Amino acid sequence: MLIPFEKLKSEFKRVLLSLNFEEGDAEQSATIFAENSRDGVYTHGLNRFPTFVQYVKDGLIIPNVRPTKEGGFGAIEQWDGHLGAGTLNATFCMDRAINLANENGIGCVAIKNTNHWMRGGTYGWQAAEAGMIGICFTNTIANMPPWGGIDARLGNNPLIIAVPRKDGHVVLDMAISQYSFGKLNLYKSKNEQLPLPGGYDKDGNLTTDPAAIIESLRPLPIGFWKGSGLSLVLDLLATVLSQGRSTADVTDGGSESGVSQVFICIKPNAGVRTEMIIETILDYTKSSRPEGEGKEILYPGENTLRTREKSLKEGVWVDEKIWAKVTQL
Repeated sequence: MLIPFEKLKSEFKRVLLSLNFEEGDAEQSATIFAENSRDGVYTHGLNRFPTFVQYVKDGLIIPNVRPTKEGGFGAIEQWDGHLGAGTLNATFCMDRAINLANENGIGCVAIKNTNHWMRGGTYGWQAAEAGMIGICFTNTIANMPPWGGIDARLGNNPLIIAVPRKDGHVVLDMAISQYSFGKLNLYKSKNEQLPLPGGYDKDGNLTTDPAAIIESLRPLPIGFWKGSGLSLVLDLLATVLSQGRSTADVTDGGSESGVSQVFICIKPNAGVRTEMIIETILDYTKSSRPEGEGKEILYPGENTLRTREKSLKEGVWVDEKIWAKVTQL
């Protein structure tokens, strides 16, 4: 089912206003949710919106609060998000990092007591649109075992790296598991198998069955032990820099709320030479022979731009059941 982008956004805004979000906050957050679905990240657009609404009703997300500065020095700042909407806190923090980078060449903003930022790539695109290299990451509730373990002790802590480019920004937005839980649930809802093994079933066997992975809570970390280590250090960095809650603390709370996040911006040398460097690297990468007929090599963010263009032209794909649920909120 296809829905015009503006209709999708207006429906989100209607619901947020009914939850007592201020006009500007409702507009901004609704735009982010709609843009996530527009760009093909349905798991953190429409599909995640009912969960967001429930978190607001449960008091885990507090409308209309503003982050406050807790400390910092030089180009580093620490903020408290006061359990506000993660979409709004993250946009604010990346904007602060952009401003710091404009002043100092680099800026780092860490925030504690914030909430799920939905699609992390949103803030990579935000940095790139400002002409900045952007790096951001967050910790989460424990939902992945460390390598060699069975019990979930690591968060699926997403990492985003964005590089501005005139003909389409390069934006890497990756979960630390082979498939995010949002993606697993999407495959499950479509009754489809994963293209590659994404985790273990309850008997410890690698599987492409998303339902089995969700049941076992044993998603496969990217790069096996390397992904496990990366998740751990991202949690360490987010917690140390923000002085906020770790994955263990968030998990003890029982809900994925009050997480810690970091936003870094670097001001690159603008000019023809930088543009040539970027194009040379991308051209060399894409010069590899495709593995099969009709296949092509894409840089991170390239398919996002294609999906965005198609969605704006033809309409944004929505799950009919979830769309019906949102219209009744």
